[in-house]
Amino acid sequence: MTNLVEALLAGDRLALSRLLTQVENGTQDGRSALNELFQHTGNAHLVGVTGAPGVGKSSLVNQLALHFRKHSNKTIAIIAVDPTSPFTGGAVLGDRVRMRNLAGDAGVFIRSMASRGTLGGLAHATSAMVQVFDAAGFDIVLIETVGAGQAEVDIARLAHTTLVVDAPGMGDDIQAIKAGILEIADILVINKADRPGLENTERALRGMLEMAHPVKRIFQHHGKFEIAESASDEQDNTAQLWIPPIQKTIATDGTGIPELAESIGRHASYLESSGDWSLRERSRLETELDALIQDTLTNQFRSKLPEEAYDRVLVRILERELSPWEAVETLMNGRHT
Repeated sequence: MTNLVEALLAGDRLALSRLLTQVENGTQDGRSALNELFQHTGNAHLVGVTGAPGVGKSSLVNQLALHFRKHSNKTIAIIAVDPTSPFTGGAVLGDRVRMRNLAGDAGVFIRSMASRGTLGGLAHATSAMVQVFDAAGFDIVLIETVGAGQAEVDIARLAHTTLVVDAPGMGDDIQAIKAGILEIADILVINKADRPGLENTERALRGMLEMAHPVKRIFQHHGKFEIAESASDEQDNTAQLWIPPIQKTIATDGTGIPELAESIGRHASYLESSGDWSLRERSRLETELDALIQDTLTNQFRSKLPEEAYDRVLVRILERELSPWEAVETLMNGRHT
């Protein structure tokens, strides 16, 4: 595994592929590699792309990658998360079909992964795979989520810049205003801008922005919603806040992509100048640490709990002798024996 890590740091794409597989599968070798690679992370710009199914996220990611490669020569990693079937357990992993224009470019690496039943638009291993790409030296990591609903906003805790993509004709105007997912947007994108209803969609989004002004970043931490203030806000109450711009694009022909890429660059500059970059890095790593602690404690507890004891308590829940809360207390206090 050390040889794979060294090969990855030297730019070996085969080593990168193998390490990503180990990390996604959660193997001990994968965790060891993450430990070695972590000191090489913290340089990539993480850009999340989320929105409802059918708004053109994959096509938009394809065009953004093409633009960055052509005009800035930055290396691009793409993580495309596909939903896993709750019935068969399989996933199509077909987002890369819309990214054929990127084939053969050594400066682009595309990795599809299944959500494996995880809610929130991402998979459990997404954050770890982002770290591998970061350590491998990619300048920008584009993270395309599963088609997300109103509350599936995990991408905001992972990405530095979050693009929320909408499209005309995807629902009534008030839907855009009430959708909680829009509150995480750093940049709002109206894709398929050549479709009827563009004006109504733009009007609804601008109405949402006006109601939300001034915009502050809100995170949920330990069950509480906290407002994230930038370092510059603490020192200067008049510091300018980032107001999400609305960019109109047609991903099928590249219309509006240069302007969108420029907005992404401006947002990165804003994060660095305001101090929000380090704030979001702290929040991202804190969220990951909390998730790892939760998983580790759960696994340790289940490994020490006899399976028959767990089954007995579950039967009592099914027979309505215990509520789930009482069952947890019973198991935690060792009264199942």
